[in-house]
Amino acid sequence: MKTILVTGGAGFIGSAVVRHLINDTEHKVVNLDKLTYAGNLESLLSVADNERYAFEQVDICDADGVKAVLNAHQPDIIMHLAAESHVDRSIDGPGEFIQTNVVGTYTLLEQARVYWSTLDDGKKEGFKFHHISTDEVYGDLPHPDEVEEGTELPLFTETTPYAPSSPYSASKASSDQLVRSWLRTYKLPTLVTNCSNNYGPYHFPEKLIPLVILNALAGKPLPVYGKGNQIRDWLYVEDHARALVLVALEGKIGETYNIGGHNEKQNIEVVNTICDILDDVQPKGSKYSEQITYVADRPGHDMRYAIDASKIERELGWSPQETFESGIRKTVEWYLNNEGWWKAVLDGSYQGERLGAGD
Repeated sequence: MKTILVTGGAGFIGSAVVRHLINDTEHKVVNLDKLTYAGNLESLLSVADNERYAFEQVDICDADGVKAVLNAHQPDIIMHLAAESHVDRSIDGPGEFIQTNVVGTYTLLEQARVYWSTLDDGKKEGFKFHHISTDEVYGDLPHPDEVEEGTELPLFTETTPYAPSSPYSASKASSDQLVRSWLRTYKLPTLVTNCSNNYGPYHFPEKLIPLVILNALAGKPLPVYGKGNQIRDWLYVEDHARALVLVALEGKIGETYNIGGHNEKQNIEVVNTICDILDDVQPKGSKYSEQITYVADRPGHDMRYAIDASKIERELGWSPQETFESGIRKTVEWYLNNEGWWKAVLDGSYQGERLGAGD
């Protein structure tokens, strides 16, 4: 049994990791979260009373607060998920992203280094700092519309050069490189994962899939940026949680692992699929697809992301359990069955408005 500190454990991906650790392993979990607008303890009600779970409301930029948590709980592994994560918000207010994703990661690394240096040899030998990042650090890939028909399209690999396009992805690229430099300079045992677009239960509704589901149910327009031909590789969040825990426990120090769902879809395909599922499970007088509205594209919008996840499959034996078709249906049905969760979110700081238009 290990003690695993999860930063950002009340967020979308973080809460999936915490639930997986508590429900499917014997490890202890310490959830360190500032509880910003996207942090929601209601996503953890199913595990909140478990004796192996503890919550600490701390900002990763607060060095003294982080130090106190590390000293009190003595974690064997740190899984660092705390981050500002929405591209559109980073366009409107990049400062928060620099503060949390860059300064916060630096602060956490420094406190982890000091803590790690005090451990006895056995615990020190097994310690890991696992940094969770995004495929957006790589920039974008050629789109099928841009190449000759039949041309094999490239994928992001662990050695793809960084070329971030947004303030969000630039801040995550910075944090990735900080983590690697703390390994090289200070020998802090770190490793990094970069994932494709996540979706699933408990997803904050500013992101495409939950926004489309909830707007569709409310009879509102379904906003599609540009032509809707931007391509993303979709990863069911519970598949991602399983991969992250596997890397934290069995991944090799100094390595990077890309985690993807093998599900490249154009945004307009995703929106139409959601509409088709809703037509099936909650029909109304008209087709949900009639609510689709094309809007001005996001500034600097990357056109295609796609992950080569062969390394983690080859070296650690992970592959996604959900197809996009099975995962998206589970997701739609979860939102239909958990109205209380998302209504509480929409009564807070976000009401489904457009962000990041670059005005």
